Amino acid sequence: MPRSSGAGYGCLPRDPSMPDSREAPQNSQQDTIMGTTHENMGRSSLTDGQTLSKESLSHALELLAPEKSKDAQVEVDSPEKALWTTQADGRVRLRIDPSCPQLPCTVHRMFSKALDKYGDLSALGFKRQDKWEHISYFQYYLLARKAAKGFLKLGLERAHSVAILGFNSPEWFFSAVGTVFAGGIVTGIYTTSSPEACQYIAHDCRANVIVVDTQKQLEKILKIWKNLPHLKAVVIYQEPPPQKMANVYTMEEFMELGNEVPEEALDTIIEAQQPNQCCVLVYTSGTTGSPKGVMLSQDNITWTARFGSLAGDIQPAEVQQEVVVSYLPLSHIAAQIYDLWTGIQWGAQVCFAEPDALQGSLVNTLREVQPTSHMGVPRVWEKIMERIQEVAARSGFIRRKMLLWAMSVTLEQNLTCPGSDLKPFTTRLADYLVLAKVRQVLGFAKCQKCFYGAAPMTAETQRFFLGLNIRLYAGYGLSETSGPHFMSSPYNYRLYSSGKVLPGCRVKLVNEDAEGIGEICLWGRTVFMGYLNMEDKTCEAIDADGWLHTGDAGRLDADGFLYLTGRLKELIITAGGENVPPVPIEEAVKMELPIISNAMLIGDQRKFLSMLLTLKCTLDPDTSDPTDNLTEQAVEFCQRVGSKATTVSEIVGKKDEVVYQAIKEGIQRVNMNAAARPYHIQKWAILERDFSISGGELGPTMKLKRPTVLEKYKDIIDSFYQEQNK
Repeated sequence: MPRSSGAGYGCLPRDPSMPDSREAPQNSQQDTIMGTTHENMGRSSLTDGQTLSKESLSHALELLAPEKSKDAQVEVDSPEKALWTTQADGRVRLRIDPSCPQLPCTVHRMFSKALDKYGDLSALGFKRQDKWEHISYFQYYLLARKAAKGFLKLGLERAHSVAILGFNSPEWFFSAVGTVFAGGIVTGIYTTSSPEACQYIAHDCRANVIVVDTQKQLEKILKIWKNLPHLKAVVIYQEPPPQKMANVYTMEEFMELGNEVPEEALDTIIEAQQPNQCCVLVYTSGTTGSPKGVMLSQDNITWTARFGSLAGDIQPAEVQQEVVVSYLPLSHIAAQIYDLWTGIQWGAQVCFAEPDALQGSLVNTLREVQPTSHMGVPRVWEKIMERIQEVAARSGFIRRKMLLWAMSVTLEQNLTCPGSDLKPFTTRLADYLVLAKVRQVLGFAKCQKCFYGAAPMTAETQRFFLGLNIRLYAGYGLSETSGPHFMSSPYNYRLYSSGKVLPGCRVKLVNEDAEGIGEICLWGRTVFMGYLNMEDKTCEAIDADGWLHTGDAGRLDADGFLYLTGRLKELIITAGGENVPPVPIEEAVKMELPIISNAMLIGDQRKFLSMLLTLKCTLDPDTSDPTDNLTEQAVEFCQRVGSKATTVSEIVGKKDEVVYQAIKEGIQRVNMNAAARPYHIQKWAILERDFSISGGELGPTMKLKRPTVLEKYKDIIDSFYQEQNK
């Protein structure tokens, strides 16, 4: 995409082999519904005690019949002119581009089409008593309808929310889908949220019902219930409440409540829904100011689930059923669009990890499930890399040398001939003897697509996995773009790039500098409806012409590949007026010094740059909090420079001379490669504890919260500049 064009357009050509033009599987759906699937309904512990009435079955069958699908050709019958709204019950004009005029579609219509093709396939996999159980798409749909009727019985009002506060599970999924069916708005709350944060979100979204997974989460809601005037009930699904409480229901009790609501009442609500109405709220992490409720329409969700995944080469189940592991927080748009909504669109099998996935159990789930595609935030991929490095460091000399040789020849091949399927003999031998076994141990033996998003990834991490013959495909977008607005894929890949703009979407760069770097502005069906109850913030984000200003800086190459260069708000402007993007300098320090876990550059309105550093340490397996013990890689670094330290406190507390000297020399090397003197790091300090979610320095998706760090370590930062003044 030439930079001079100012905006980019893209649309996939119409493909007659796409799922909406394929025939349904040969077995008739009616046979499936009335036969095997129905017989299996009672086998799952999720459906124990649940009865599926003949009325439910007949209504499901009616909705499957094409002539009964009243929203088969959904048109927006409202006269909305505005591109944004801040009201939960508002509607907007859809951003339909002539180059890709996909008809708007509601969530129920998307599920109905999936049910027609994938009803008998396994939709959700979950573990109970160390045994995997599965729910079919037909069961999933009926559970969502039962949940919808349960919410209606509890008094869910249109355009009010059901907030979900729990780890990923089938209950999270069918509660979310049921909320939309019932005319409500799904609102995820991070499980790490404090009672105060829960109160802010639940009050702002006017939650009528809150679904929680454990007593720990229930206790948070009980503390704040008196401050939530719209809250009518709480549903708990993983463990029973400690005692019987008014308006607190187990999932089993809740699902039975809906039996009193006629199927016709639910159908009336479903049929009245329009694609330009809000159905999902995603709250930003609130790194600056209060969290903002990002309103996503039914069209945002269904369109992105279809075209965002197509751009990532996700396959429809009639070609190959994708298998994915759900473990990242569903309160974040990346996991929600990838796991929940895209899964329905293409009939994927979604298997749920254990709640302690990020404490170490994820790899076991991956080995058991054998996903065909996988997504992780950069920090997850970094942790996998560090774990492999630790194991390699403990391995015997020959094994370690074999791994290094195999990764070296593979990386060289992937860098020099990235698109070639013809691999030299040595590369194929390296993969067969070494790398295939590593991927098998990781659970990626069948994984064809590995994605990352939500934050930038270091060049070191990308090259490491390229050496394992694992390409990491980037996606770029925001909560405000329903997830991906750019995607990479096996057919659309360039190292360090975030891929190309999605079909039917546009991009332009504003205020470009001499290097072609400007603010990334976006337009398309992905773009959100507005911030709930925040007109000023919405006007800041969406300009008069309807373009979303992301606050991210980047450049586009001649072929339309996007390269991110940083956040505009993160740009450091020194007292001398120099504009310094922090991320490249921070990456350079971590690359030069493998003992460093986190590096944060400081210097806004200051006379020079300084930096806070943390050391790589092991995590507590129960809490994921940083411990005092150094990782194997960090210990190896210490030994290499002549230190016997094995803990953070030995280095920081005793000011280990050789380690401090090695870090000083590493930073000097980074400074030598800097573009100019104002880019030099002149002062630095090693903190006693690594950054963490519990410490407040990292958000739920492991993104660095710079304002929090500046405030928390204010005294150390001030000391850098006080010394200079003396």
